[in-house]
Amino acid sequence: MNDKRYDVVVIGAGPAGYPAAIRAAQLGLSAACIDDWQNADGSRTFGGTCLNVGCIPSKALLESSELYHRVHTEFAAHGIKVDGVALDLNAMLERKRGIVKQLTSGIEQLFKGAGVTPIKGRGKLLAGNRVEVTLPGGEKQVLEAKHVVLATGSTPIELKVAPFDGKRIVDSSGALEFTEVPRRLGVIGAGVIGLELGSVWRRLGAEVVSLEALDAFLPAVDQQIANEALRQFKRQGLDIRLGAKVQGASVRGDVVEVRYEAAGAVQTLEVDKLIVCVGRRPVTDGLLGEGTGVELDQRGFIKVDQQCRTAAKNVWAVGDVVRGPMLAHKGTEEGVMVAELAAGHYAEVNYGAVPSVIYTAPEIAWVGKTEAEVKASGRPYKVGTFPFSVNGRAKALQQAYGLAKVIADREHDEILGVHIAGPFAGELIAEAVLAIEFQASAEDLQRTMHAHPTLSEALHEAALAADKHAIHALNR
Repeated sequence: MNDKRYDVVVIGAGPAGYPAAIRAAQLGLSAACIDDWQNADGSRTFGGTCLNVGCIPSKALLESSELYHRVHTEFAAHGIKVDGVALDLNAMLERKRGIVKQLTSGIEQLFKGAGVTPIKGRGKLLAGNRVEVTLPGGEKQVLEAKHVVLATGSTPIELKVAPFDGKRIVDSSGALEFTEVPRRLGVIGAGVIGLELGSVWRRLGAEVVSLEALDAFLPAVDQQIANEALRQFKRQGLDIRLGAKVQGASVRGDVVEVRYEAAGAVQTLEVDKLIVCVGRRPVTDGLLGEGTGVELDQRGFIKVDQQCRTAAKNVWAVGDVVRGPMLAHKGTEEGVMVAELAAGHYAEVNYGAVPSVIYTAPEIAWVGKTEAEVKASGRPYKVGTFPFSVNGRAKALQQAYGLAKVIADREHDEILGVHIAGPFAGELIAEAVLAIEFQASAEDLQRTMHAHPTLSEALHEAALAADKHAIHALNR
């Protein structure tokens, strides 16, 4: 056993863990960050799910597949004639892997620059704020820390009725490594991950059927926005079947047979590949030793307060392993917050201003409350919407679809929620997050000058429409 002492030890080097370690070091604290991520080729990298098999590689494939799709569907409208277009899936995958390698190796450089001690191994919290590390060779060492941050992330949920086999029935990670485009692809779950992965392979030529158990499409999204997105997805050829409850899936030779119930009848779907995207669960197995004082809830999440403190003194937990949306940026802000708190500074995360983005086409992004939530609260409100179909920049991009929506308090004018389905919605939502963070009014947004022609003008016009004086749309 080799004993070492640190001010802060972070278990987990994903988007919640590594920023916590870096920020702690920036504030003059000695910090170590432990992670046991191992890739299929045996290499060990930092970055967690997000950088290795989640956010980054999926967005790389979404971008590549959209370009391929646009060559076939939009280039002619731009006066660009292209002959002999062919898909090189291997090159597309290699590009994705190259981006992942650059970013994961970059974390080690960030650690070096900040003075963080990187440790590749499996961390386990022991009583008394000690951390046991099992190194790749099996050797163990114990670290002592004033503060411990638990940031072990999440992993895909596996359905008992459709167990992963790693070849025909796969999770979201496996869906990023198909070596050929499936002719028929099934996706269980029409949530964020299911829609993004389904979009990738649909654009590349697969027939995609999404089976969603819920009767409502994207229930967490404002329903006006969700309905517009669903209309666009159907136009793209995504077959999204709501109220479809999967009963089982079995591999028969080269075919996956999926049995599901819909409209009171049992139906069968045959596909070449099946992706299971029904959510994620926190990674807490083997994380806690005896007597740590850290508590888990019934679903395995670590119990924390508003500032991510656990029941154990100076033990914090952040990211996917705690309550709230499983979003990389939410985890990052929590990691930074606990580092600053550990250093004796004031810090907080505004959970009312956490943006969400689905990187499909159209992109879907939102922050704050939906119209249904505001209505249910009984608070008087007003709504303004503006379609991208009359936005000059959207037309120039050949992406004039979707809309922007602003919800504001009718009496005090405070912006309560902003929802967008349209081109680059994930970028546009940042302005809305800032507005909610500073409790801006609809009038504040109305009186903020927006460059012309830009997509952001749609948000400006939606704010104007809330008071029925949009310039470029009918005000009713």
